Amino acid sequence: MRGKLMLVSGLAVGYVLGSRAGRERYNQIARAADSFWHSRPVQRQMHQAGDLARDKAPDVVDFVSDNVKRAMRKSQAKKRAARSRRAPSNGVSPQSATN
Repeated sequence: MRGKLMLVSGLAVGYVLGSRAGRERYNQIARAADSFWHSRPVQRQMHQAGDLARDKAPDVVDFVSDNVKRAMRKSQAKKRAARSRRAPSNGVSPQSATN
């Protein structure tokens, strides 16, 4: 019970102290973040990153599609190998052998 009381009182004190400086400090942080985001060096880097992404997108698509195709072929080969291991050696299908 004592721990819960301490938690609630700590939250209350934090709320009161935070609300007093809250809006002013929030606006100050928001202005600083906006100023940073719209600065020339940041915007230049953003444009460079966008250009790089546009240039590399076709290479990434090719890489991913090649790996997906390779994975699909491997998976199909494993399925075929598993089926051939399950097939009976006497030529009788498992369904007809049980009937």
